[in-house]
Amino acid sequence: MPPLFAKVRAYERQLSAVAMVGGFVFDNFAFGRIDHPATQAVLAGYLVFAAASIAFLHYFEARAEQRHGTFRWRTIVSAATQFALGGLWSAFLIFYTRSSAVVVSWPFLLVLAGILLSNEFFREYHSRLVFTVVLFFIALFSYMTFVVPILVGTMNEFTFLISGACTLLVFALFLGLLAMLGRKRVWDDIGKVTIGAVAAFVIINLFYFFDVLPPIPLAMADVGLYHHIERVNGSYKATGEPLPWTVKFGQTRVIHLMPGEPLYAYSAVFAPIQLKTQIVHRWQYHDDKKGWVTVSTIAFPITGGRDNGYRGFTIKSHPKAGAWRVDIGTVDGRVIGRVGFYVQSVSEAPPMTTTYLN
Repeated sequence: MPPLFAKVRAYERQLSAVAMVGGFVFDNFAFGRIDHPATQAVLAGYLVFAAASIAFLHYFEARAEQRHGTFRWRTIVSAATQFALGGLWSAFLIFYTRSSAVVVSWPFLLVLAGILLSNEFFREYHSRLVFTVVLFFIALFSYMTFVVPILVGTMNEFTFLISGACTLLVFALFLGLLAMLGRKRVWDDIGKVTIGAVAAFVIINLFYFFDVLPPIPLAMADVGLYHHIERVNGSYKATGEPLPWTVKFGQTRVIHLMPGEPLYAYSAVFAPIQLKTQIVHRWQYHDDKKGWVTVSTIAFPITGGRDNGYRGFTIKSHPKAGAWRVDIGTVDGRVIGRVGFYVQSVSEAPPMTTTYLN
């Protein structure tokens, strides 16, 4: 074995990890808007490159097995596969995090992290084939869940089901390609691949219908609470209490309201160009016996394309003293952002500042 290949094989585990981390680092600097043509080109390129490298490695490994040898480029091609999948998952993690309240979607994000970390335990090629193919299926489904709404211009349960159908179709074609390149190796592992893909498909659907899957491609651009909001010359003039710096570090914000005074919740939600959907503000009050109780649900339509997000606000009349939160989400129940606060009744108006929300 040439010295270069011997060194590469000796550091295979480290090279695999570095390749995946490299994908994360690159994407953190590279990605902006999810609907930007360059972003879509990079994601599609990663997906195609991952599929091609998996097929390439599978073909030459199958030929090497027939000759009772080994494919000497195996480690390098595996690292290339890991880079492509790492790039995809870093992008998904970036965009899914932008599209959700972490306190709601943490199970899904935790699963993603677990998949990435478990890569180090799949050393043998047969296991790696199963793992990379199933990981490719998950990446393909994750890609379809936001590219389909961008293409059709809306998002709802029907578009999610279309995303799933497109995923199954493309994945079936991919398995057919792998079978053409090395039938015996595919048939040896087809049971494991099927179980893995079906399990992933079911879990992602459960995450969606239990409102855990982030509502990508939507993303929270801004959120705030104010004593008064009015529209002035295309902007929003908001009057409210200064935001304490401690709120940025997790302290619950206190809103001081006089008797009969309403409260305004403002949100700016980014959506891709031409995408039309509805955003919902769910005002919830914490009852000591019942827990969080939805007091009012107010929906309004949004149209995508604005860099700073589509703006809107809702009003809650006479909120009583106590713990509150407003969930900003979709009609089907998925949460994009959440703002929690505590209402305190006062007899005098607190100090106010005026902000123009552009």
